[in-house]
Amino acid sequence: MTARKGPRTPSPTDRRPPGRPTLKTISELSGLAVPTVSRALNDAPDIGEATKRRVQELAEKIGYRPNRAGLRLRTGKTNVIALVLPTNYDMLNYTARLITAIVAGTRGTAYHLIITPYFPDQNAMDPIRYLVETRSADGIILNQTEPEDPRVAYLMDQGFPFATHGRTRWCDRHPFVDFDNTVFGRVGARRLIARGRRHLLLIAPPRNQTYAMNMIDGATSAAAAAGVAFEVMEGASSDSPSLEVEARIRARFSTGLRPDGIISASTSAAIAATAGIEAEGLKLGREADLIAKEAVPFLCRFRAEILSVYEDVAEAGALLTRAVIQAIDSPDLPPIQVLDAPAD
Repeated sequence: MTARKGPRTPSPTDRRPPGRPTLKTISELSGLAVPTVSRALNDAPDIGEATKRRVQELAEKIGYRPNRAGLRLRTGKTNVIALVLPTNYDMLNYTARLITAIVAGTRGTAYHLIITPYFPDQNAMDPIRYLVETRSADGIILNQTEPEDPRVAYLMDQGFPFATHGRTRWCDRHPFVDFDNTVFGRVGARRLIARGRRHLLLIAPPRNQTYAMNMIDGATSAAAAAGVAFEVMEGASSDSPSLEVEARIRARFSTGLRPDGIISASTSAAIAATAGIEAEGLKLGREADLIAKEAVPFLCRFRAEILSVYEDVAEAGALLTRAVIQAIDSPDLPPIQVLDAPAD
């Protein structure tokens, strides 16, 4: 005869009331007051770590999601961070890695990420003004900064929390995370010169952007110190479509006094440059060398002859998230400002 099993002891989640879980639901299941639950979910410093962990695990188990409209009415906050990106940005590895890192940085916080795109024919100020005027986010992350970036000037004037991936002339006054592209330009030029290259060509970012100016300065100084020729490619940038970069490289390498060393600011431009060189019947490592910046080890698998400099975009994304959250939650603290650089 099979013994009868006794009734199963219900778990806290079995006792939850029907409908969408709320702060009150978590309060009833945990035995904690609603304000305590709310503060635990928002990582308040006066709530113990064990209590925070217990509340957060319970919230995840029952599928709790904050009511954004109600939150905004009560606190004026949305718990949203907006990453503003142009639609033509390099998606080969850089942007995907950056987005992943920023999303990972919001894990365990009260914030989540939205991506706000803008188009090449659109004013870059449009999405910034929209986010600020509608208060659709608590903070903004933006990139492709200019020295006197109007977006940054506007955000500082509005007192709206933000962080930049890149520097401006006001970067001593706002949060930023940047890669030292002056050092990259110098390192790239020196490594090509060490291989005996005497005529260098830089595929630079758009010249209105701060990091393009930095990169040009670094490469120019290294070339001048070694007494070698240096030029910046005309007619296309590292952000241009690959076919345009390839066409410009082919045109430049079809002339008599062609470069023998290329510095590329992006992975996609490096691949396009390789295609252009090879289309002219030339070979990397023989007629020319190429060095590029990359966020994942990819180029050496594409062509073993390509030299590369690693930029830790994952770390940059994590730091940007910390920087903007601190700007939102603790605006009186000194802004987080990080400048990473490759070994010189």
